Amino acid sequence: MVNTGTVNSGDVYAPEEPARMQWAQHVPEVYKAMARLDAAARQGMDARLYELVKIRASQVNHCALCIDMHSKDALAAGESVERIVQLSAWEESRHFYTERELAALELTEAVTVLTDGFVPDAVYERAAAQFEEAELAQLVAVIATINAWNRFGVTFRMTPGHYHAGTAG
Repeated sequence: MVNTGTVNSGDVYAPEEPARMQWAQHVPEVYKAMARLDAAARQGMDARLYELVKIRASQVNHCALCIDMHSKDALAAGESVERIVQLSAWEESRHFYTERELAALELTEAVTVLTDGFVPDAVYERAAAQFEEAELAQLVAVIATINAWNRFGVTFRMTPGHYHAGTAG
């Protein structure tokens, strides 16, 4: 028999699965380097845009831990619940986002997926029209960094639900 619990609303849910391993304990220098890269990529970037990009890449990569973390951080940064909820369907909910945010989200998906082996010129050009070169390089750094975090989170099945905004590095 599967052990289940209840959420405050009374809904039944499956018990929490343990992570495969606490990877940062085994490669602490890699973790510290990732945290430094993340901090460098974030520097000077609008907090709400930063979190939207991180949430969207994490949705594409199915990283539950990062979706949880960055949704909470987005709320703490003043983002609305409505825009976070609509993010998974941003292409059908374009009216919730600015042209700059839309360009960032489109670029996020193109850099995250890379199914054709490249970022399409039209996607890059739309982003380049909204961001100065330094900002665009920073945006790609944020996208690359969250994709790396997602690979750790998904591979080691890091468990969502325990993060509190403002507690990450």
